[in-house]
Amino acid sequence: ADGSDAELELSPVRHQPEGLERLLARTKFTKKELQSLYRSFKSECPSGRVDEETFTLIYSQFFPQGDASAYAHFLFDAFDADHNGALCFQDFVVGLSILLRGTVQQKLKWAFNLYDVNKDGYITKEGMLEIMKSIYNMMGHSTQPALQDSAPAEHVELFFQKMDKNRDGVVTFEEFLETCQKVSSAVGGLWHQRHPP
Repeated sequence: ADGSDAELELSPVRHQPEGLERLLARTKFTKKELQSLYRSFKSECPSGRVDEETFTLIYSQFFPQGDASAYAHFLFDAFDADHNGALCFQDFVVGLSILLRGTVQQKLKWAFNLYDVNKDGYITKEGMLEIMKSIYNMMGHSTQPALQDSAPAEHVELFFQKMDKNRDGVVTFEEFLETCQKVSSAVGGLWHQRHPP
């Protein structure tokens, strides 16, 4: 390959502070996928950074029947790995790689981080309730059958009954992981019973 080919190959990511090779190592995307994702990211966010307001506007377009702003806040915080109030391409693509192609444990860690509202290593009932209310608001009032106002609180109670093993009022990552892995194993076992090889 001559110099022009090399320049063309790297052009979609040349303005990124983190190089293509480093992103290839940190994600499970191919070079072509990263370049395509970067072009899409830059077309939506020409500055290369997305603040929470812009993120919320973009995300809300997917949920026109409800109010997605509160949930978008929690989602933004989960993607904003360095907590600097803006998403750069690296934040976005690393999170997306975990969600789409990460191991079960990586996905569970990411989900735990989403529910850990104040990022202290614990999921609390108060934080979980905030997120559940935001999810119900995002889904809108057009849900059939109509959801009761008590539904978010009931969801949180069920979550804590399953997850909070030592009944101390908070869920640690270890409790979260253990419960999720048990559920996954049970579902897998049921699948194999019904669909033998």
